[in-house]
Amino acid sequence: MFTAFVFLMLWLLQTVFLQGLYDRMIIRNTKKAAAAAAEEIAQCADKDAVQSVTDNYAANNSLLIYVVDGSDLSIYAISDEFTKDQRKLNNREDWDPLAPGQMWNDDRSLPPKASGDPAMQSQNRPDMPNGRGEWGWKRGERSELPVGGPYQDSLRKMTTRTDNSPVESREEEIYVYACDVNYCGTGTAAYLLVGTKLNTVGASVRVIRVQLIWATVISLLFGFAISWFLSRKFSGPVGRLSEKARKLGDREYSADYPQGFCSELDELSDTLDRTNDKLIISRNFQTELMANVSHDLRTPLTMIKGYAEMITDISIDDPDQCKKDMQVIVKEADRLTALVNEILAYSELQASDKLEYSTQVDLSKLTASAIESFNTLGKPEGITVESEIADDIIVDGSRSHLERVLYNLMENAVRHTGERKTILVTLRSEGDLAKLSVTDYGDGIPAEELEHIWDRYYTARQRGGQGVSGLGLAIVKQIVSLHGGRCDVTSEPGKGSTFTVSLRTVT
Repeated sequence: MFTAFVFLMLWLLQTVFLQGLYDRMIIRNTKKAAAAAAEEIAQCADKDAVQSVTDNYAANNSLLIYVVDGSDLSIYAISDEFTKDQRKLNNREDWDPLAPGQMWNDDRSLPPKASGDPAMQSQNRPDMPNGRGEWGWKRGERSELPVGGPYQDSLRKMTTRTDNSPVESREEEIYVYACDVNYCGTGTAAYLLVGTKLNTVGASVRVIRVQLIWATVISLLFGFAISWFLSRKFSGPVGRLSEKARKLGDREYSADYPQGFCSELDELSDTLDRTNDKLIISRNFQTELMANVSHDLRTPLTMIKGYAEMITDISIDDPDQCKKDMQVIVKEADRLTALVNEILAYSELQASDKLEYSTQVDLSKLTASAIESFNTLGKPEGITVESEIADDIIVDGSRSHLERVLYNLMENAVRHTGERKTILVTLRSEGDLAKLSVTDYGDGIPAEELEHIWDRYYTARQRGGQGVSGLGLAIVKQIVSLHGGRCDVTSEPGKGSTFTVSLRTVT
């Protein structure tokens, strides 16, 4: 369709509108040539100079030019597109096209200058039947008006007009433009008539039409072949991508895709693969959530319901027992709230590929503030936090997220530190890294569990169910990963464990 549209425009421009465009260009060129010739004629010294000017403009623009006296309408000069060439061919610079007897030979050469044979006046140019040219004038008629409708009409308009504006005449294929001219700068009124032929592109249009027919047929066939080939080449990859998109998240999803045909389709395939990976992670997370958290949710809910029923049925009349039962309900409700909050926090972190915002955080001040708050909260339980904090350690990141890392690590250390109830928090700088470590003095972690300690729900399942949900260390690792850092753990059974977070500092 695009190829057909292009050739439709070519057909319109090269055939239907070509003649009109050509005629307008010819008319515009004729007017410009007439204005320029009139200006030069006014600067000529004599009639020979005028003839030379008209010869040049006639030859260069394929025009027929008359210079006519404005009073008696006698002809001063006549030039057509062949006059200048005939002068050079015959080396007859003094040849006067207005002089009687200056006729053309059949070979387009001039007769001998001395020839006065009247018979020469009857010899004709091949394109001038009966001694008259196609423009309608006869050489040798010095004082007669130009023969032909447009020229006579132009002279009539020039002699009867009421102002000095140029006039135009057009009849069939002849266009004539007439204007005033100052003959040789003498102030003598004269008329400049410039004529040209129109409608001369008929043969050219026929040639162009034949060429366009062949070009149109060949181009349409070629365009159809190209479009068919491209559609076939694109339909295969697009169909495979569509099939991949339909199977996103399914076990039958296939990552096989022959890349290399189109970079945009290759990028789309990679995007589908990444999307599928995220869908699988999300589905696995939902499965794990249902399998591992459902029990943690069910337990506090069962406890809350059981103690509420106990209060209603048994201890409602015993204030002391009722108070104890209410404390259990509050404790289990707090546990349930903390569990839900951790699940929501981890889900939000899992959905993020990068931090939504980042700023420079003074990790030294943040750690000191977290330790102070933790000491206040842990004082009733006899918890002691020792610290060794270096000054002016700055990192890029989220203050709230990094604060969550500190609290999770310290809560985990307190939970596993045993009867000593003392933990150690250190912050130091090693090259371009900030090392934040939290140490407990509990039973330690077996070596075979160290590589799994950061997994979701692992601590809840493997370490005696201590903690809220088993998501605390998983949240720490996810936050540190979003900050471009690394998490490590070292442990010695019977002596405790040290959890270390490494973050890149700001220089």
